[in-house]
Amino acid sequence: MSLITRRLCAAFTGAMLAISPLAITTDAALAQEQHGPRSVADLAESLLNSVVNVSTTERIVAERSTPIPDGDGEEGDGDAEEPYRDFFEDFFGEDGPPQRRAQSMGSGFVISADGFVVTNNHVIKDAEAVVVNFADGTVLDATIVGRDPKTDIALLKVEPETPLKPLDFADTERLRVGDWVMAIGNPFGLGGTVTIGIVSARNRNLRSGPYDNFIQTDAAINQGNSGGPLFNMDGDVVGINTAIISRSGGSVGIGFAIPAEIATAVIDQLRQYGETRRGWLGVRLQKVTPELATSLGLEKPHGAFVAGVTAEGPAETAGLRTGDVVLRYDGHEIQEMRQLPLLVAQTEIGRAVDLGVQRDGEEITVSVEIGLLAEDEARAAAAAAAAEPEPQAEEAPTTEDPVVADPDTTPKVTLLGMGLSAITDELRSTYKIDADVKGVLVVDIEEGSLAAEKRITAGDVIIEVGQKPVSSPQDVAEQIEALKEKNRNTALLTLSSANGALRFTALRIEQ
Repeated sequence: MSLITRRLCAAFTGAMLAISPLAITTDAALAQEQHGPRSVADLAESLLNSVVNVSTTERIVAERSTPIPDGDGEEGDGDAEEPYRDFFEDFFGEDGPPQRRAQSMGSGFVISADGFVVTNNHVIKDAEAVVVNFADGTVLDATIVGRDPKTDIALLKVEPETPLKPLDFADTERLRVGDWVMAIGNPFGLGGTVTIGIVSARNRNLRSGPYDNFIQTDAAINQGNSGGPLFNMDGDVVGINTAIISRSGGSVGIGFAIPAEIATAVIDQLRQYGETRRGWLGVRLQKVTPELATSLGLEKPHGAFVAGVTAEGPAETAGLRTGDVVLRYDGHEIQEMRQLPLLVAQTEIGRAVDLGVQRDGEEITVSVEIGLLAEDEARAAAAAAAAEPEPQAEEAPTTEDPVVADPDTTPKVTLLGMGLSAITDELRSTYKIDADVKGVLVVDIEEGSLAAEKRITAGDVIIEVGQKPVSSPQDVAEQIEALKEKNRNTALLTLSSANGALRFTALRIEQ
């Protein structure tokens, strides 16, 4: 006991007679709340029977790397006697490559009395057979109802003889950093293991998928905990333990769980359809950086910048435009770009949703009917989640003798570290620019300039400056001057690659 703690205890002892029983109870409860629960034994005991071990078996076929040896230890016709031949033939088989069965173990938990069990997709994805082991020793075969690789969630079904005790999910919108949490699982095959910790952080993005939004905890999570529940102190599930960061393979106090609000939406769809059916907006999004926010007239970086709109998609049909900034979705404030895909994905197909949008400095409302996310759009969403906020310019097609314009002989105007030129027929041919791409061509970039840092390259085409169309270097200069007159210190450039792919970059401008 520290010196400070002893003095506090002495102070409480000396003043005991002057404090009412109610005050003592209140202070004790407050101290317990601040320093954590004295024990979680009763809570853990009430939950253990609802947490299961999930074991799987898969068949692995390996190529035979060596022939079955004959009697003289060399590759032969097999006629010589060999005391170990029966062993080798039993192991490898006389025909075909060797086979073996690999077993893996994870965790899961019961969500219905009739036998639905939740676990991680990576626990069962290659399984030939799945078995669920309960704390009371009951062992039941399980079938895979459905799985969702993008969130790493799988739903199993067992057929119990008596009703099971299901767990409830918590409202994780109320979960706070610093709240106490408890994990129960099957680390290293040691079933029924209970660990405790706190919520270390929320909304973690590990770039493992398009819908990353993990709870981080320091409750010990190890191999085999995957798919097990993370509880609050009310015994409700706040997350599904999924991943750890560790060089050793064991817990170092950095574990991650899928939050309940994502898990419940996925589980409901797996239970109803056997697959996930996600909402689709039909936009390509870009992070709102501080420079981009300034160029758009936003007070702070927030929202999701619309960098592209899918033709005939829900967004285009509703009137959403490239260059819009989505600030709200169905009443939810969009603080970060990645919030929007999460919210859209969880929206019921066909439902009309109001979007709060900033356009040309004014806020408007756009009503969108959410569509169904197809597999090709899902792949695009996954790629976008792993992309940089401002993607690199596409490299021009190369040949053995690439042809580029000579910046010293091409007529140009230099602005913001870029040599700019009107797009002549010759330059369009030189840079292989599609006929429908209109704007001002970048023919040269000053080394060390801000334009170079933003990865603008010769061959890029400036379509807009400050969301105003440009068709000549003079238009670019005039738009920059107009922004300066408005005391803007950044200019938003809409850039096109030679084949028409758009991106947006904010460049600082000097007054």
